[in-house]
Amino acid sequence: MSRDPLLTRRTFLAGVGATLAAAALPGFSVAAQAADEHAKELRIGYQKAASTLVLLKAHGTLEKRLAPLGIAVKWTEFPAGPQLLEGLNVGAIDFGYVGEAPPVFAQAAGANFVYTAYEIPTPHAEGILVHPDAPIRTLADLKGKKIALNKGSDVHWFLVAALQKHGVKFSEVQPVYLPPADARAAFERGAVDAWAIWDPFLEAAKRQANARLLADADGIVSHHQFFLSARQFAQQNGEVLAIVMDELGKEGEWVRGHYSEAAAQLAPIQGLDASVIESGLRHYAHVYKPVDANVLAEQQRIADTFAELHLIPTKIVTRDAALSAKV
Repeated sequence: MSRDPLLTRRTFLAGVGATLAAAALPGFSVAAQAADEHAKELRIGYQKAASTLVLLKAHGTLEKRLAPLGIAVKWTEFPAGPQLLEGLNVGAIDFGYVGEAPPVFAQAAGANFVYTAYEIPTPHAEGILVHPDAPIRTLADLKGKKIALNKGSDVHWFLVAALQKHGVKFSEVQPVYLPPADARAAFERGAVDAWAIWDPFLEAAKRQANARLLADADGIVSHHQFFLSARQFAQQNGEVLAIVMDELGKEGEWVRGHYSEAAAQLAPIQGLDASVIESGLRHYAHVYKPVDANVLAEQQRIADTFAELHLIPTKIVTRDAALSAKV
């Protein structure tokens, strides 16, 4: 997987710190040791598959960093990104990590969030699986087939784009909207012909259910992952979010140097074999950058396509979900 050799934790913090400062806290310093007076608790939404956040929770380093500032950390688990953003929309959480499609659906539904940071592309971390003996050999062969996927998740966009690239309209397949656990059960009993899913579930199905990878996202979509924040929380707590991203950057650096150890720690949490988790970890970048105009333009492409397909009820401008008008 490609890496950005020029990206360091320091350069990342300079970028995200500048964005947060310009939008919310004039004179902001990442090294500042005093948190905004507004935050007494940081509520983080996470998915079990979001390995960096899961490890951050397990290691407790964020709690240690924020405790002297009088800020408690509360963690809430969600089955997938769309559900997590529902939690953010109703004010149940302040911060979370999701794929590229959930923010588009959430913004179209009126959720008041901002993009905080993104993970560099991870196209090998999602794919479309078929049964080992299925006659489906190309993406074009999916025409008319039943395909399981989590509605509103990153694989929703991947499936749409993959079909379009191979001359199949989304209306020409039969989407079966199921969360990952239910989708795997449906796939294994033959109730669906294919399954669009992300790691570590992708790797687990390949190994444990003998599923065949029809295609991953390489050459089709970037598959960005995003850290999102409730707008009001971001406006009032720029220093807190910079600390969070600092700790996530450290965690990502550690994972990239300790894949086996990270997988061993995640195995009892994610309920998967460590070798499966390690393979999935290597498909993610664990490298985070401040949100910029280019990545928001990619999000706009998703939004425009979804609006054309009537998957979202209205057109949106993804830049409206940037904290700084300069992005």
